[in-house]
Amino acid sequence: MNTLKTTQIRPNPDNPRIIRDDKFRQLVQSLKDFPEMLEARPIVVNPDHMVLGGNMRLKACIEAKIPIVPVYVASWDEVKQKQFIIKDNIGYGEWDWDMLANEWDASELNEWGLDVWQPEETQETNEATNEPKPCKHCEKMIP
Repeated sequence: MNTLKTTQIRPNPDNPRIIRDDKFRQLVQSLKDFPEMLEARPIVVNPDHMVLGGNMRLKACIEAKIPIVPVYVASWDEVKQKQFIIKDNIGYGEWDWDMLANEWDASELNEWGLDVWQPEETQETNEATNEPKPCKHCEKMIP
């Protein structure tokens, strides 16, 4: 696997995907807590070291003061580079919210950056009726 200093990698100014505020802080923290993720999912760059996939991970690595990161150097033509930028950011799948609710710990999922239901002690309620709000993903009422 190739590695580069973060200072050698150029963010892609034409990247149409962004991450803001709390989500960005969660990404920075996740890389600090679990830097091995970068080896499993390296930043994809072209031969000029411009990011094709992983702009936000690069930004988070810089914020987390991770000086050297794994990279995959893709020697694709310009059309395939543009295609990759979009396809890499499309979320094709969906979460199985029932499985997550029944087989995963909600506080860990929230800590890892997946916005799920609130645990009962911090559960939001509908202010007008003081009743639980529906899950924003599956519309089921949160028990």
